[in-house]
Amino acid sequence: MSNVATKKLQPLHDRVVEANRSLADKGLLRKRVKVMLDPEHASCFEVDDLPYINFSSNDYLGLSRDPNVIEALYSGAKDFGAGGASSPLVIGYNQAHQQLEQALCNATGHEAALLFCSGFTANHALMKTLFNDSDQVLTDKLVHASVIDGLQDSGATLKRFIHNDVASATHNFERHAPCAVITESVFSMDGDVAPLAELSALCKQNGAWFIVDDAHGFGVIGDNGMGASAVAEGIDIDAQVVTFGKALGGQGAAILGSRELIEYLVANARQYIYSTALSPANAAAVTASIDTIINTPQLNQKLQANIATFITSCDAASIELTGSCTAIQPIIIGDSARTLAIAKRLKEHGFWVGAIRPPTVAQGSARLRVTLTAEHCEEDIHAFVAVLADILQDQ
Repeated sequence: MSNVATKKLQPLHDRVVEANRSLADKGLLRKRVKVMLDPEHASCFEVDDLPYINFSSNDYLGLSRDPNVIEALYSGAKDFGAGGASSPLVIGYNQAHQQLEQALCNATGHEAALLFCSGFTANHALMKTLFNDSDQVLTDKLVHASVIDGLQDSGATLKRFIHNDVASATHNFERHAPCAVITESVFSMDGDVAPLAELSALCKQNGAWFIVDDAHGFGVIGDNGMGASAVAEGIDIDAQVVTFGKALGGQGAAILGSRELIEYLVANARQYIYSTALSPANAAAVTASIDTIINTPQLNQKLQANIATFITSCDAASIELTGSCTAIQPIIIGDSARTLAIAKRLKEHGFWVGAIRPPTVAQGSARLRVTLTAEHCEEDIHAFVAVLADILQDQ
C-alpha cells in the first residue's frame, strides 16, 4: 500500500498523537499556562504558586485593571446585561455598541465602525468579504496570520513586498497593479513601525486602497496615542482594524472606514452576520479605555519612559536589540531549543518572557519577545536586563 493510502486510512486519534509528538520533538508544541493574577501588582502573577514579573503582556497601558475601565464594565453589565444575546442583525446591537463605534470614529476620523469579538475575526472578515478572485492584493511580508487566512479564503491573488521596504512595494505596484496594500502599524513579533506615510502616498498615487492592521499601534502611537491614522499628516487609511485586547485592555475589535464600507460589511460579512454580538459590557469598558487614553496622556508617557529605560539598560549590558522603539522588544536567539532554555532560566529568576518560535516567526529567528508596559518600574527593568545579560553570557 502506498504512503498516501496509509495516511488516508490512519485513524484521527493516531494522527493527532503523531502530530503532537513531532511538534514536541522540535520544541514547538504549544501549551496553555494557568496564571494566577496578583490583585495588588499589575505586572506580577503566579504560576504553580511561584511569583513572576511579567514581561510578556500586551496590556501596554495597564488599562485592563484601570478602576474607571473596570467600573464601566460593571455598569455596562448592569445596564445592558453580560452577553450580546443575539446577532447584531437581530437584537444584539444596542447603545453601548453605538457609543463605542462613535468613540472610535471620533478618535480616528473615520466615518463608521463595525465591532467584532476578536481581532482575528475582524481581519479575516474584512479580507474575505472585501476581495474576490479577480483581485491582486499586496501585503507586507510579515502581516498577521488572520490577514493571510482571510485573503486565501477570498480567492484573491496575494503578492508580498519585503518587510517595511517602500522600494519593494513600489516595484510590486509596477509589476502587479494591486487594488490594495495591507500592512500593520506596529508589527507584533518585531515591534517595528511601518512606513505608513510613504505607503499611503504610494496607494494614493496608484489609486489603490490602503489597509492597516493597527492592533499593536492604537493607544500607543500617533497623536494622543490614537494609532496609525494619527501618526502624521496626510496618511489616508481606507480600512483600519483596531483590536481592544492590547493597549485598550479589553476584548474585541473593530473595522473602521467609510460608511459605504461598513454598510457593505454589515450586509455581507458572514463572521458578523452569524455571530453573537460583542458583549455590551465589553463595549462600555473599551469606550472608557479610549476616554482614559485621551485624558490621561501620562500613561503613554510612562510606557515610553520604560521603553527608553529598557533600551538604555540593554545597551549598557551589551545585549543586542533589533532597533524597535515600541513596547515590543525582540531579542533574536535563532535556535528554538536555545530560546526555550533561556526563557526557562529567566523563569527560574522570576521573570516571565515569551519564547517565540516557528511557525510564528521564520525558521532560524526564534526569539525572546520582551514587552514593556506602563506598569513596570525601573528597578524591575534593570533587574531583568542584568539577569538576562548573565544568562546570555553563559549560553
